[in-house]
Amino acid sequence: MAERVDAIVIGAGVIGLAVARALALSGREVIVLERNDAFGLETFSRNSEVIHAGIYYRPGGLRSRLCVEGKKKLYHYAQERRFEALNCEKLIVATGESERTRLEMLVKRANANGVHDLTIISGEEAARLEPGLQSLAAIHSPSSGIVDSHALMLALLGDLENAGGVLVLEAPVNGGRVDEDGLTLEVGGSAPMEISAALVANSAGLYADEAARSIAGLDPQYIPPLRPAKGQYFTYSGKAPFTRLIYPLHSPDSQGVHYTRDLGGQARLGPDIRWDAPLGDYSVDESRLQSFVDETKRFWPDLDPSRLKPGYAGARPKATGPGEEGDFLIFGPSKHGTKGYVGLYAMESPGLTSCLAIADYVLACI
Repeated sequence: MAERVDAIVIGAGVIGLAVARALALSGREVIVLERNDAFGLETFSRNSEVIHAGIYYRPGGLRSRLCVEGKKKLYHYAQERRFEALNCEKLIVATGESERTRLEMLVKRANANGVHDLTIISGEEAARLEPGLQSLAAIHSPSSGIVDSHALMLALLGDLENAGGVLVLEAPVNGGRVDEDGLTLEVGGSAPMEISAALVANSAGLYADEAARSIAGLDPQYIPPLRPAKGQYFTYSGKAPFTRLIYPLHSPDSQGVHYTRDLGGQARLGPDIRWDAPLGDYSVDESRLQSFVDETKRFWPDLDPSRLKPGYAGARPKATGPGEEGDFLIFGPSKHGTKGYVGLYAMESPGLTSCLAIADYVLACI
């Protein structure tokens, strides 16, 4: 007979831990099943650690709504739990005449999303803020920042465990079925078992569609196929040249190769986007260095390429293709008709920023 709990969360990335925390704080007995030997080893430990303002995303979509809500919650949570989240600000730069109009359009989109603190400044003003920066004009985003993603996940896990929740590592979900009173999952690893719950939240990130397809009884039309879009970073040795984040204008599927830094002052460039890399390929292709240099020199002409070294790579779980704008896909019982199941798909950027707001959204779905 399968062991039974109130709720199971599949995946211990930052979103899975936030969802599990929210479920546990609501009084439920919660188990988190993680396929790896530690939490947060995939998407959200391999990104820019940026707290996004909510500028880019389609007005009315989940990414825009949950990013704006999540940003406020994340800064407050960092203060409450005493981990570092630095409100370092961001500049989005126009480096060609044709891009000036796009800055204005981006501010309008941000206003529609509820982001009302942006200003367009001249290239001269931007250079005064960040000496060495070259642009014709820029958007100044005062609410953007960076966060220690590992410290965030530790805080979420601590809250989960203090509320009675449990994280089980090396516990891949190999299958399952929909039952009359919830779902039963087949868990692999060194101690295979079956476990059932009234509620299952699938936050398996890059593998969320695979996990969902392994559960008999879920409606396949609400299991979107995911495509891993690889992104890689190069780190910059020496003193970080800018204190603010520096971004080019975005495309529908990517925010472009941008400049960020971590809380220790390590500067980095990336990510690029590749659609042909296999799932699980986290190697850094050093032959891409020159393209990074070329893109970055548009706004940082004094970049010294000899200081760039291969950094790390990650993958975004996208449900769209090249050149297409995506959105979070969170399907609860009201959408697919299966009581007790919430599927979280295409949880790419700004998933880190949005994690606490996503968790509240999932609670409202069940």
